[in-house]
Amino acid sequence: MTRRTGGVLPEGLAEAIRGTADDIAAVLRTPARDAGRLPVPRSTWTVGEAAAHLAQANALMADLAAGHERPYGDGTPGSLAEANERALAGFGERAPGPLAEMITAQAAAFLGSIEERDPAEPISTPLGRLSPAVLGSYLLTHMLGHGYDLALALNRPHMLDARRVELTLPFMIEAMPRVADPAAVAGLTASFAVRLRNGPSFGVTVTDGTVRTDHEPPARPDCTILTEPVAFLLLGLGRLDPWPVIARGKALGWGRKPWLAPRFPRLFRAP
Repeated sequence: MTRRTGGVLPEGLAEAIRGTADDIAAVLRTPARDAGRLPVPRSTWTVGEAAAHLAQANALMADLAAGHERPYGDGTPGSLAEANERALAGFGERAPGPLAEMITAQAAAFLGSIEERDPAEPISTPLGRLSPAVLGSYLLTHMLGHGYDLALALNRPHMLDARRVELTLPFMIEAMPRVADPAAVAGLTASFAVRLRNGPSFGVTVTDGTVRTDHEPPARPDCTILTEPVAFLLLGLGRLDPWPVIARGKALGWGRKPWLAPRFPRLFRAP
């Protein structure tokens, strides 16, 4: 997994947060007529709305890192979506240029505050209490998901790569039990080993609808899933459908219950 080198955040995470914010800003500065009004694929938002949400979310994360209480839904995907819409309604900026500046400034503010935190002291967040390191991983995950959307909408290269995806794993592993879809996991009992190609692996166990994650895969999983890292994150965030990814060879499943592999991403609802 990721290594810590003396700071609060794991090695490479601060650079990934800063670099991702800069890459998103570069995408938003792409000259395009009425860029803010362009639709975002697979979303009801425009580019301006998605960028505004990112600017607001980065500001929220920076406030949390600085120790400020910021109630924002009750942690369930539905309540977070409602909180997002309320926040957007009260925030008028939709121009890509100014929003690009906000996104990078708030990412920098987060990094400035998070390194002042006690690494062992959890922080209250919209998804419950998270360690500073996992909160940093959360910020990166959120920026990568919406940054991908913005790049797709503006026909620009996205900013996801294997190293950045690996740095999202602390948050993804922590969040999976919290965002499991009750209807999808109801009655299911199965164990999964999830492996990123040329990267780390982790385990997910579902026991009659209760989800548990581990940083190590189970010894005898019912289903092993091997996936290309970028495809893993996009599947996990609901940006891709499983079957096309499997058809292109970017995800494979085997074991006693290989048919569970395409079902796995649908066990969770991205917040």
